[in-house]
Amino acid sequence: MNVPACAQTYDPAYPICLHVYGPVGYFDCRYASLAQCRPLAFGHSALCIENPYFAPKTAKTTKAGRRSAR
Repeated sequence: MNVPACAQTYDPAYPICLHVYGPVGYFDCRYASLAQCRPLAFGHSALCIENPYFAPKTAKTTKAGRRSAR
């Protein structure tokens, strides 16, 4: 019997994910640090990992910071 697979999603707003193992494994990416995630993984079939799709907010460059080519 074929069962449709769910697409795995990572939230690019958070750097840490909780990877839960088991028959219905999943990633829960809503943690700002490993210290925040680890207590939830402790004692479970889970592991805290770095989010491979994390997109940190960067400062926007301004026109004053650029040099014009003449």
